[in-house]
Amino acid sequence: METKTYSVSGMTCAHCVGSVSAEVGQIPGVTDVKVDLASGAVTVTSDQPVDEAAVRAAVDEAGYQLVG
Repeated sequence: METKTYSVSGMTCAHCVGSVSAEVGQIPGVTDVKVDLASGAVTVTSDQPVDEAAVRAAVDEAGYQLVG
């Protein structure tokens, strides 16, 4: 298992959390996505290393931006 936390900007409500969770959850290998709305932290757990570009693309697809 591998866990990595990313920072996402632009999320303001539960719908935002759901959108980001759904998109990131579709990345191959991802087993869990936890989103902390208050801090903008998105913690991704996977059974294999996940390419940051894939996470960035998924967050972008949801309409938000990966910070850093």
